[in-house]
Order: sequence, then structure tokens, then C-alpha cells
Amino acid sequence: MTAADTHRTINAVWRIESAKIIGAVARMVRDVGVAEELAQDALVAALEQWPREGIPDNPGAWLTTTAKHRAIDLLRKRTLHASKQEEVGRELDARHAMAAAEFAEAVDAALDDEVGDDLLRLVFTACHPVLSPEGRVALTLRLLGGLTTDEIARSFLVPEPTIAQRIVRAKRTLAAARVPFEAPRANELAARLASVLEVIYLVFNEGYSATAGDDWMRPALCEEALRLGRILAELVPDEPEVHGLVALMEIQASRAAARVDANGDPILLLDQNRGRWNQLLIRRGLKALERAEKLGGALGPYALQAAIAACHARAGTAAETDWQRIAALYEALAQLAPSPIVELNRAVALSMAFGPATGLELVDALRSEPLLRGYHLLPSVRGDLLAKLGRKSEACAEFKRAAELTRNARERKLLLMRALACSGGAAGPGTG
Repeated sequence: MTAADTHRTINAVWRIESAKIIGAVARMVRDVGVAEELAQDALVAALEQWPREGIPDNPGAWLTTTAKHRAIDLLRKRTLHASKQEEVGRELDARHAMAAAEFAEAVDAALDDEVGDDLLRLVFTACHPVLSPEGRVALTLRLLGGLTTDEIARSFLVPEPTIAQRIVRAKRTLAAARVPFEAPRANELAARLASVLEVIYLVFNEGYSATAGDDWMRPALCEEALRLGRILAELVPDEPEVHGLVALMEIQASRAAARVDANGDPILLLDQNRGRWNQLLIRRGLKALERAEKLGGALGPYALQAAIAACHARAGTAAETDWQRIAALYEALAQLAPSPIVELNRAVALSMAFGPATGLELVDALRSEPLLRGYHLLPSVRGDLLAKLGRKSEACAEFKRAAELTRNARERKLLLMRALACSGGAAGPGTG
């Protein structure tokens, strides 16, 4: 095996194993920032030794053991330092005892195998509500996804130093707030779990419909969010909303191949070739939704959105879509998690179920919503409804306004083509 092959293998192993390694070390040192540094030390050791000595039979275990040894060395130094400080002043006895206990605990921890528990702790730590949403996303992708700062920056189209600052700031915030490396207690679980699900879905949505740039989708982010969601579903199998989110992402991801044409331009949901939808992902999504429903209780926001996605997945053709059920599900979602964006989606469902005039009435009521000011999908939806009602000139103006507001080049092109079609030009492709 060449050195280049070895480096590719190391990178692949790191991407798969890094979260487990960081979680195992963080359990020992109680600091995710320090844990990542020690894990990186193990990675450097692999890059130095494996090309010379060969790849070990169990590379993941080799990296974990090496990182744990680094952690034990660090904690031993802390203990020795505390001992020296004790000689200076007896008032440091408590600190010495604490350091000694910390070292003993770390040695015990190094002998344990609690991969699932470690990952769960790492998930909840990286997604802690004390961090900003941007910090949570960056730290999660770094610690749990094994992505480099450059990869994260390219995925979100921001400068690499910006991502690096977010990650550093997030680690410092966790340390300053003394966030414990532990899974939340039962009375804290709901609030903390909501933060975790929000982060995973933020990552997925950015991959599914890119906010800015030249590409309509960023599949790597969708795949990463799905991977994290599936891991979380195994770690907390009794939480219906986790399965609801996984179901939602699986079903939405199933449409990826049909959402763009050969040139990479977007295609409307109703215009997509459903034969290109990934049936394996649909089956996985429907199964995850069934798991959420079987756990009992009312469906949460993610499970409700998954149920809406399932309506599309079950329809053999666009004409067979049960829009009345979708409208009812959006009504339930609006009551459970009210927001102007949910209302905008409900307007689309109502227009499909009961005619464009019904949908336009709700959309017009949303035009004064401060949260939708500058949101390009509001004029986009309004333009679509106006076009269906034959009000072409008004629709053209709305599509142009939507094109001005979006930061995605593919979407801007689409909206301008729809504006052109309303003004009497050739019709263009759609989005969805």
C-alpha cells in the first residue's frame, strides 16, 4: 500500500471513528475541547506511524487507545502538578485530592467500553443550548461528523476563519459555563433534545435547499444529518420525535435525484419523475414514522412534517396526492408549533385542496408578517397562486421580487424564468 493509500485509509477511519474517540476521551478529561486535541494527537501519531509500520488490524481501536493514553498522561501531569502545589501550601489539599480522584476515575474510564453512552454525551454537549445555533452546528459537524473547518466552511459558503472562530468560541463557552460531559437528566431531556434535533435539521435543510451559492443542493450535508439522526435514534430509541425527524429526512432525501435536471436546475415537486425517488429511503422513512407513531401520544412537529412527506411518498402520481390530509396535518402543525412559515406552507396545501383563491387569501394575510419580510418564498408562493388565477402581470412582479431576495443562483434563475413565462416568454422548470 502506498503512502497516499494509507493517508486515504486514515482519513476514512477518522471520519467514521472520530466521534467515538472524542466521546471516550471527553468522558475521561471532562472537556470536549481538550478531548478533541488529544484525539487529534492520536491522528497525528497514526499519520506518522502507519505509513511506516502498516495499518493495524483494528485501526479504530488503535486510535482510541492512543488517545486514551494521551489523556492518562495529561491527567497524571495534573496530579503531579497538584502534588507540587500541595508542598507550597496546604490550602491546596482539596485540589490535589480532586486531581488524584480525577486521575483514578480516568484510568477506570479507560478500561470501560461505553461507546453508546459516550456518543450520547457528546451529542448533547455539542448541541447544548448555551451555544449559539451557528456554534452548535459548527461544533457538531466538527466533533460528530469529523469534518474539517475547511469542509464545514465550504458547505456553508463562509470563510474558513469564520468557522474556526465559531468552533473555538463554542469550546470556550462550554468550558466557561462548566457544562458537564453527561447526558441530561430526565427533567432536562425534552429541552436539550429539542436543541439536538434543531441542529441536525438545520444541517439537513442547508443541504436540501442551499441558502446561497451556485448549487441547489449540497448532498453531503443531507447525508451527514441523516447519519447523525440515525445514530441518535439508536441512542434514544424511546423518543418519538427522534424517529419523526429521521422519517422526515429519509423521505425528503429520497427525492434528491429527481429534484434537479441534467443541468442542475431545480424541478418542482409536482413535476418530478417519481420513478427516480429512492424507494429504499422511502421505506426507511415510513418505518421510522411508524416507530414514532407506535411510541404513543400526539405526534410532535417533526413527526407531523414526516406524515406530510409520507403523503407525497405514498402518492404514485402528483394527481393522487391527498392534499386535504396534508392541509389537515399543517393545521395540526400550526396549532402545535405556530409560525408564519408553517402558515405559508398551509396556504400552499389549501390552494391544492380547495383552489388557489383559498390559498391566496391566507398568503395575503401573511404579507404584513415581520418574520417573512425578506423571505423569498412568500412572493414566490404568491406569484404561483396569482399565475394560477390568471393574474399574470401581478405574478410576474412577485417572481421578480422573489428572485431579488434569494441568494441561491439556481433558484434566482428559476424565478426569473417563471417571471418571463408570466410575461409571455417561454416557460421554465420549477422547484420543490
